[in-house]
Amino acid sequence: MLIGEVSRRSGVSTRMLRHYDSLGLVQPTGRTSGGYREYSADDIRRLFHVESLRALGLSLRDAKRALDEPDFAPAKLVGDLIRHTRQRIAAEEELLATLRRVDAAAPAEWEDVLSTVTLLRALESESAGHRQQAILSQDGNGPLPVDALVEAVLAENDPNVAGALHWSLARAAGRGLPELAVGLDSATVEVRRRATAAIAAIPTAEATELLQRVLDDADATVRERAALALGSRGGDDAVPVLLEMVVAGRRDVEAAEVLGLLTAVASSADGVVGVMQQKLDNTDDAPARLRIVQALAEIPGAASRAALTRLTHDDDRTVAATAAAIVNVQHRGRSRRRTPR
Repeated sequence: MLIGEVSRRSGVSTRMLRHYDSLGLVQPTGRTSGGYREYSADDIRRLFHVESLRALGLSLRDAKRALDEPDFAPAKLVGDLIRHTRQRIAAEEELLATLRRVDAAAPAEWEDVLSTVTLLRALESESAGHRQQAILSQDGNGPLPVDALVEAVLAENDPNVAGALHWSLARAAGRGLPELAVGLDSATVEVRRRATAAIAAIPTAEATELLQRVLDDADATVRERAALALGSRGGDDAVPVLLEMVVAGRRDVEAAEVLGLLTAVASSADGVVGVMQQKLDNTDDAPARLRIVQALAEIPGAASRAALTRLTHDDDRTVAATAAAIVNVQHRGRSRRRTPR
């Protein structure tokens, strides 16, 4: 069978058949009187063997060894092919994920595509500074690969990079909230903490609802991050956790300030003061009692003033002196406001 016919029947181009011949991989056993290559049935069989080995991923060199060396053992080579194939598949899947993220960002121009790819690569950098710079340098009007940003924020350890990611996700107007909500249900406490912090930076009603979900989380940090954000937004449901923070001394100054802001715009001041008075009466922990007194200074209204006045006679001298100092400061402030100019 001449080379042209072999090419038509096998699907291997005549150029490749000549290349196989030059390598000694598939050499025609005969020649016609005109000098044309003539393939025998055994030559055709060998050609199909070569194509089968190439389909497995063998190089031409390894295919020749497999066919020509009697002691050639395929086990190691097949194992290597499996590893290389897995690596290639992983690389292809990574590329597919990148393309999907670029597509999800809905780029309008090639400049948007390049910007998105640059950001995606930067998020994989080992340098925290490089990651942060890439996030902060995004065009405010450009597309955002939100799912990649969410994935990054749920894994980010560096607080500065995390802050940049919070800013970037806040720009997305809540588009990453469904993915962040999955993070709230993670069995890994660090993931829940990161998800809560990211959601707290998004000023939407949907974000507020998600934060309310974790006010009873088993982890104190998750509860407290949610409570600080909710209280700043006027959510009365954050009050128990904020009071818990004051009593326990965990970010108690922030918690007291948020309680003050919350009760200034809500009708809960008297109720909050009542709960704080109960905690004062039910604990002998001197530092905790002092923190409660200091927090009362942030609560507006007559109820907190009356409570502080009573505390000026407390048996604990430090508590009494602190309450007296607060009352005096408040009194001077009211006097100045009443003095006509």
